[in-house]
Amino acid sequence: MPTSTTSSARAPSLGFEPSDEQKTLVESVRRFASRELRARAREADERAELPSDLTAAGSALALLPASLPEAYGGFGERSALTGALFAEELAWGDLSAAVALLAPSLVALPVLLAGTEAQKKEILPAFCGEGYVAGAAALLEPRHDFDPWRLQTRATRAGDGYVLDGVKCNVPGAASAEWTLIYAALEGRTQAFLVKKGTPGLEVGPREANMGLRAAPLHPVTLRHCRMPAALRLGGETAADLAPLIDSARVALAALAVGQARAAYEYALDYAKSRTAFGEAIAQRQAIAFMLAEMATEIEAARLLVWEAAWTLDAGHPATREACLAKTFADDMVLQVTDRAVQVLGGHGYIRDHPVEMWLRNGRGFAVMEGLAMV
Repeated sequence: MPTSTTSSARAPSLGFEPSDEQKTLVESVRRFASRELRARAREADERAELPSDLTAAGSALALLPASLPEAYGGFGERSALTGALFAEELAWGDLSAAVALLAPSLVALPVLLAGTEAQKKEILPAFCGEGYVAGAAALLEPRHDFDPWRLQTRATRAGDGYVLDGVKCNVPGAASAEWTLIYAALEGRTQAFLVKKGTPGLEVGPREANMGLRAAPLHPVTLRHCRMPAALRLGGETAADLAPLIDSARVALAALAVGQARAAYEYALDYAKSRTAFGEAIAQRQAIAFMLAEMATEIEAARLLVWEAAWTLDAGHPATREACLAKTFADDMVLQVTDRAVQVLGGHGYIRDHPVEMWLRNGRGFAVMEGLAMV
């Protein structure tokens, strides 16, 4: 890709080729996704629970500390593009595990990007130590007309703090999260609040029983007159600009969709090359070949939209348009690609001996999910 010219001094160069450092990091994530996530995805889906040691193994990759500055215990700096590359590889391995492993970023990155200095010093070091530390963010609400800028969860001022009331759904990692970032409407404006585990009024329900993402630790969260000090409002009393956070979450979901779709496409392609009918591989049949070509085209298009949106975030530019384009296209793309993968396998695509039916169930959720990850 030709280098993009921009007047912003912060803007990185834009190209089709990841940097050597990104390639090295992505390769380590790819190995983990292949050896650990993909190998155990079916078992996790059947049990509707991730293996207990998987999050600990994933935390050894240190993906989150690599996005946090040394001042707070990390050893790198945040890059939305690098995060998108990680998200794609993890979702290729297993989408449920990817959601669990990326959940802590839903707290850490907003604090890094929009928190006060006191919030950064209190919260970020916990995510940079050894082992997996859970974090969560509650954005999605159980209503058909959900809009992150018109939330029904309310925050009201009460003395020197705030009171939260409302219901959230599909909150990743809520049951074990040390901190949960609650998005709520404050005087007509969406704001975020850091709620510590055990705070009175914070209630986490039993695991959601979803069609897809069966192994992901998704829970409903209810806030009943949940009181908190003003110091735990993200960004403090000056109020945080949450648009970059919502945009980042949408880019992350789009990247996860690319990874899930790529898994389905590659599996269908290998199957079509090895499965024979009437003396030749079914991949040689025009109907199958055209279907596979369309799948590959849509995945590449979605990936480029993700990269553009991530680059825009890294450049420090407003990215709402790019993030919405990436997520909207990826939502449709992943459903189309996973459905076609089932079609390529024919009757085999409908049985549990092959993973494409699981990926179809996972893919269906993207159009109705928000806030499952952040890059």
